[in-house]
Amino acid sequence: MAAISGTPGTTKAVTGAGPRQRPARTGPTLSRSSRQRLAADLGLLVVLGAFMLPLVWLVFASVDTDPSMKVAPPSGLTTENFSRVLTDEITFTPMLNSLLLCGSATLMTVTAAALAAYPLSRYKARFSRPYLLTILFSTCLPITAVMVPVYGLFVQVNLIDTMHGTSFFLATSQLPFAVWLMKNFMDGVPIALEEAAWTDGASWFQALTKVILPLMGPGFSVVTIYSFIHMWGNFFVPFMLIISPEQLPASVSIFTFFGNLGSIAFGELAAFSILYSTPVLLLYILIAKRLGGGFTLSGAVKG
Repeated sequence: MAAISGTPGTTKAVTGAGPRQRPARTGPTLSRSSRQRLAADLGLLVVLGAFMLPLVWLVFASVDTDPSMKVAPPSGLTTENFSRVLTDEITFTPMLNSLLLCGSATLMTVTAAALAAYPLSRYKARFSRPYLLTILFSTCLPITAVMVPVYGLFVQVNLIDTMHGTSFFLATSQLPFAVWLMKNFMDGVPIALEEAAWTDGASWFQALTKVILPLMGPGFSVVTIYSFIHMWGNFFVPFMLIISPEQLPASVSIFTFFGNLGSIAFGELAAFSILYSTPVLLLYILIAKRLGGGFTLSGAVKG
């Protein structure tokens, strides 16, 4: 405290010897956007870990001499788990049944979806929007809600325990969402290209197959992969409609690894699951290059 003289006989007291100093920064501070980005990245890492953990268990358990439910490096490496499942009864016949069942159903789905999406995309009708909303609503119906009447219908028309009947129902159950996706992708193709094909004498079917579908290759690939994956992993439909063991697909025969009283062949189950996932991965790899493409329309439409 310092005393400053004023009028005679008086003094003023002034506190503080200088200007107030700011506290020194202890480290760099993150902005609000940086904190939000960091939180989003951490959340994505947690989700990625939740997806990767079962895959890591599959790889470890498939080559482990003493597999269990724990995610841990194998105590010993072996190929016996794959040798036990690589048989006609366990793997080859069910996988062939799955390929025939899901492949034919996917072919029917994408063909019917393209034919149904064409008039919805190219023609304006009064009932187009209600029809599309009905299609979208039908995709929300659980398949278990209709399986009992479907089972009774299949028994009456002698389609029970048949591959073609089951394939037809799989295609029918997947068709509403496939039509919705196909219509949205088809809307992205300019109608001027189709009109040019009509001018050259092409029919609507030729314009669809030679102009529209080649240009919407990425969308067509998405519908194909989406339909095949959902049918490939469908357990309930073939379990209800197929009775003969020699016709069961791999999605149903996988339950042979679950024994009585809770006993599970973990190593064989993991090896079979890896083999079971292979066709889907191969399908994606074969047409992945088309998924990254788009509509190459530069110069196609002239103003």
